[in-house]
Amino acid sequence: MTRKQEASVGAADPGNKSVKIFDTTLRDGEQAPGFSMSGGQKLKMAKALEALRVDVIEAGFAAASPGDFEAIQTIAREIKDSTVCSLARCNDSDIRASGEAISSAASGRIHTFIATSPLHREFKLKMSKDEIIRRAVAGVELARSYTDDVEFSCEDAIRTERDYLKTVVEAAIRAGATTINIPDTVGYTTPEEIQNLFEFLTREIDGADSIILSAHCHDDLGLAVANSLAAIRGGARQVECAMNGIGERAGNCATEEVVMALRTRADFFGLDTRIKTEGFYGASKLLATLTGNPVPRNKAIVGKNAFAHESGIHQHGVLANRETYEIMKPEHVGVSTDNLVLGKHSGRAALKNRAGKLGFELSDNQLQSVFVAFKELADAKKEVFDSDIEALILGEAVGASGPWTIKSLYVSAGSDENRQPKATVRLSHEDGREAEHVSIASGPMNAVFHAISQITDTPMTLEHFAVSSVSGGEDAMAEATVRVSTAFESYHGRGASTDTVLAGAKAYLDVINRMQRRAVRGQSISAQH
Repeated sequence: MTRKQEASVGAADPGNKSVKIFDTTLRDGEQAPGFSMSGGQKLKMAKALEALRVDVIEAGFAAASPGDFEAIQTIAREIKDSTVCSLARCNDSDIRASGEAISSAASGRIHTFIATSPLHREFKLKMSKDEIIRRAVAGVELARSYTDDVEFSCEDAIRTERDYLKTVVEAAIRAGATTINIPDTVGYTTPEEIQNLFEFLTREIDGADSIILSAHCHDDLGLAVANSLAAIRGGARQVECAMNGIGERAGNCATEEVVMALRTRADFFGLDTRIKTEGFYGASKLLATLTGNPVPRNKAIVGKNAFAHESGIHQHGVLANRETYEIMKPEHVGVSTDNLVLGKHSGRAALKNRAGKLGFELSDNQLQSVFVAFKELADAKKEVFDSDIEALILGEAVGASGPWTIKSLYVSAGSDENRQPKATVRLSHEDGREAEHVSIASGPMNAVFHAISQITDTPMTLEHFAVSSVSGGEDAMAEATVRVSTAFESYHGRGASTDTVLAGAKAYLDVINRMQRRAVRGQSISAQH
């Protein structure tokens, strides 16, 4: 059965025991404040989602910007094992942009939507019920001219009158929609309410057995995962979600949470997904690094504390039998329990094997780059732990070459009231030039950042700076993240080193390098046109 044929199997089919995972990390997740990604970063994340075997990757909103269009187009060319989807409002220009963006995809989908609730009809759209239906039908029909895989959403469906919702959905199905999404756009519903709604739609909609019903739940009341699972019980056979639960306002249903709930409680739900769950931890870490937003320690499934036990009672139970306090095995989500210590005598094969156990598949070129950094770290540390290796791999996954690199850095600071912290920074550029600047500021990191900005002629405002240890011991690897802003945009960067100050400098320089590489690409594109 082809993926397009699979899309025609409806939720009402009693033999349909699989739930499709529609991941919107790169669209709803990425458009949330503080989570934006460049085109290259979105491609890296898309490949991680493909490795997880998500059914659909919603790669963006093609009509939103030239950058989003280009990112979707690139992802559509590169991704082969997941359907690549673009969001579009029910208007011609949006849908045509989406159709063009996904045209090269091995499997492409257009997801078109229009609001249906009384609030949206009156205050946002200022349209009658009949006009909304006409727009919906026209949108679906135009989308079908680009692909047979068309998803239609009734925005704010939860607050839409049931009879009218039924009418709109049936019109969309007749027009050719193969997936019907019922979003809880504002995170308003409850598990009992949404389950009842999906039972109603599955039972009452003409053509329900020929399409897939989908749920998209937001977390404004902290119920996104619970509501999504309830919708599945009511007949939904696709759930829309995002890694780490990122998304507008309080976020979306978390991909890793809803999938592991279905897997862990298969006895209750009787349903499964095609997700390779062992990749969750690596994908979660990658997303956190790309966006500069760390995962909370107590985050379900992928947080640092998810499989940690400090209470003596808990530790005793786990030592006797892990199932006393663990309902999932750590290795099922990519958390290794074999914390093998590598050192300066370890070779490429050992490093590649360890990376694989951590959920990272390295190409030969990536392995070589990470191995060089690993050897440097092994010389600086007595032992290299899993968390150190993760930091090296993620640095390779996120970072790219120059143009600027740190040649030398020296910082002086102390408690003497008569002396302010001073930083002497020397940078080298890929064109061969070197430059040095000495800065005095109120703090050592401020002095470092100011010196780097002066050398690179890149004025920025620091919004956030954080440093955390990624392993134990006095020679632990430090991971630094920064978020900075210019007059026009906000950026984040990352750096890692056994030296905390150097890690912060690398993170700040990572931002500048990214900005300058983007500027060069923009000039190249302009020259081509």
